[in-house]
Amino acid sequence: MTAVTTIGMNALKPIMHFQVSMLRMWANSIKRFAGNYEKGLEETTTTVEGQSDKEERAA
Repeated sequence: MTAVTTIGMNALKPIMHFQVSMLRMWANSIKRFAGNYEKGLEETTTTVEGQSDKEERAA
């Protein structure tokens, strides 16, 4: 019984490593997407603020 369990665990080990690596890639992609989203949001905010300043000076 112990030998069967050991064989089964050894068979699952590569599958578990693969799943963990896929989760890490997925998490990295989400992290990168969030960073790009924040960067775009900051650029948009800066652009809008700059346009507001120009309109105030023109008035």
